[in-house]
Amino acid sequence: MGSVRTLVGVRALRTMALTGASLMALTLAAAAQQATARLEELSVEGSGRGAGATGGPPAQRGADGRAAPEDPRGPVAGYVATRSVTATKTNTPLIETPQAITVIGREQIEAQGAQTLTQATQYTAGIYSGVYGADERVDFFTLRGFVASDYGIYKDGLQLLNYGFGTLKTETFGLERIEVLRGPAAVLFGAGNPGGLVNQVTKRPTLAPFGYVEIAGGSFGQVYGAFDVGGPADDSGHLFYRLTGIGRQGGTQVEGADSDRAYIAPAFTWRPDAGTTFTVLTSYQRDSTAVTANFLPYAGTVRPNASGLRIDRSLNVGDPRINSFQREQVFAGYEFEHAVDDVWTVRQNFRYSFSDATQNSYIGQLGYADLPQTQLSRYQFQYSDKVSLFQVDNQAEARFSDGFVAHDVLFGIDYKNYSLYDNQASLFPAPNLSIINPLYGQIVGRPLPYQVDVNSFRQLGFYAQDQIKLTDRLSLIGGLRYDIANSDVLRKLAPDTSTSRTDTALTGRIALLYNFDPGVAPYVAYSTSFQPQIGVDAITGGSLSPDRGEQIEVGLKIEPVGERFSLNIAAFDLVRDNPPFPVIVGFGSTQLGTVRSRGIEGQFVASLAEGLNVVAAVTHYDLEYTRVRDAALGDLVGKTPTNVPETFASVFADYTIPLGDWRGFGFGGGVRYVGRSYADQLNNLKVPDYILFDATVHYNWERWRMAITAANLGDRRFVTSCQSANSCFYGEARRVLASVSYRW
Repeated sequence: MGSVRTLVGVRALRTMALTGASLMALTLAAAAQQATARLEELSVEGSGRGAGATGGPPAQRGADGRAAPEDPRGPVAGYVATRSVTATKTNTPLIETPQAITVIGREQIEAQGAQTLTQATQYTAGIYSGVYGADERVDFFTLRGFVASDYGIYKDGLQLLNYGFGTLKTETFGLERIEVLRGPAAVLFGAGNPGGLVNQVTKRPTLAPFGYVEIAGGSFGQVYGAFDVGGPADDSGHLFYRLTGIGRQGGTQVEGADSDRAYIAPAFTWRPDAGTTFTVLTSYQRDSTAVTANFLPYAGTVRPNASGLRIDRSLNVGDPRINSFQREQVFAGYEFEHAVDDVWTVRQNFRYSFSDATQNSYIGQLGYADLPQTQLSRYQFQYSDKVSLFQVDNQAEARFSDGFVAHDVLFGIDYKNYSLYDNQASLFPAPNLSIINPLYGQIVGRPLPYQVDVNSFRQLGFYAQDQIKLTDRLSLIGGLRYDIANSDVLRKLAPDTSTSRTDTALTGRIALLYNFDPGVAPYVAYSTSFQPQIGVDAITGGSLSPDRGEQIEVGLKIEPVGERFSLNIAAFDLVRDNPPFPVIVGFGSTQLGTVRSRGIEGQFVASLAEGLNVVAAVTHYDLEYTRVRDAALGDLVGKTPTNVPETFASVFADYTIPLGDWRGFGFGGGVRYVGRSYADQLNNLKVPDYILFDATVHYNWERWRMAITAANLGDRRFVTSCQSANSCFYGEARRVLASVSYRW
């Protein structure tokens, strides 16, 4: 019976794939015949420039004070964005989007001195960044209480899968904007947990020529040089280019652990006619660093240990001789868009991603080896992972009126093919490490492989969405998606334990939004999510089950016409079945049951006066297990998962003097509050709350800009979270950065 079902599933998959490909081919053929039918001019992505952004003049504003029509993949004029494609995959104003979303533009990223995705999202509602502390390898964060840094990171609308130790990380200098979408988005993306996703939008070629260079240096001996140039590549107005790059090197807050990076991103756009654009986006990145997110015991970090000591934040738990992490990654893709006529537009987005990473280090995570708690137990861990990810998203969009209501209909077929070659080895035990007088250079042997796996994952999805204007004020959005996902794990050291499974799912969304005259829009939405899991359960050895969820969200968006601010408030109730959780000791994930998250978020972004920008956020939710898979885990019901603070708030303000002798001089600062969380599953150990202060001073003179930014100004020692009693993580120490830039 199982083989019959598998055969039927395979035939259905092939039939739907061929049907979808045929439909897309016919659509593209029609597009080629009607290439000049589009009457309105389409601009190249990124042609507008936000105030203070690298490489261009401030964006122009209309008579009502609002920004000119914003390119949803281009720069943000100041701090206040007006449009996005992340929530709907269409060019939709944020005031008409019935879902919580925050857009972080280039100017805000620079004002806060953010060098990573973790740092850039610390003033955003709903997202807790830096879950595992000051980690140089990967950006870790939760959305609405759930880990989303595995399946929830996107780049230009296509997923960056971070499974196990196969990771992909984007250089922040290469981004134009960052969009944090909260709540389920599986109806369009076919993946992601109900907490939401983060979409990173790459810098694109511009119509106007420009250039930008920057040098900087700061804490721990970090220095970097960066450049960003672009504009027309010919005299005909059909070709445009952009070249972005950065090189940085220096230390980190952990002794003997450097962090070096080289990044280069060529891009070009071909525009053969007014209705067609073809943009190629590529990048190469090489990282060389170490394990800085040390797995430390609760006693000695959150609380003093048995000897009354706390572990030094700069302690290298590994060994400088072998504590290493190396990664090379390549992104190569394109975005094609063609306006067939005044109704139909077709698009195809494609990317191939590759990552090759190795790590060799001593890890803590085992607690103390002695009663006075001065000797850390360690083991040696080594891995070599290669990731290959192929993705394509085909879309056909139609904007029309049926005589009664206006429609914006989107049809899509997307496909992804992911493979991970995962080799892991360990050595137990490694030499203990004294926290009082650490002795390094004790290399005792070579780790033995315990896992040599080949993980394969394929997913084919069909989706449809209709944004309906029932009246000039009332909008209805509805969508459905059908997914077929296959996951295989070939375990070369134990072939008999290899696993394979096929899952299907139907997900949907329906939402209603009403726009009042003053720019006030209440909404209500219901949506479901589906995320097929990769790999095996580290405890049971079986295949991980799909992650499913559903959410009800009500919200209010305020964006008055003529005013340069936006306020978004959202209340939500979401349930997530089978979320994966890291095992307490070792590596891998397991699934414990069902978790419910209920809460409220608020995000305020404004330019209150000439030169004054403000961003503020507040988040509070209740997170708890409501059902467990194993009766032996019954004590978890009603408990809150570890690593997750349930309350956090922040405010950041920056002011630049617009007139007078001090014109161009600016200053600002921010406050971040993070509430307490739990360090064990039964909630007996608490990680206390903390408050951090940030500051910035800058001066703009003609084409020059000089700035000094400081994060954690008071250099407070704090623990971001604990995974267990033996796995706690220190947050960022004071980080000061001084930079000088020039643009033309």
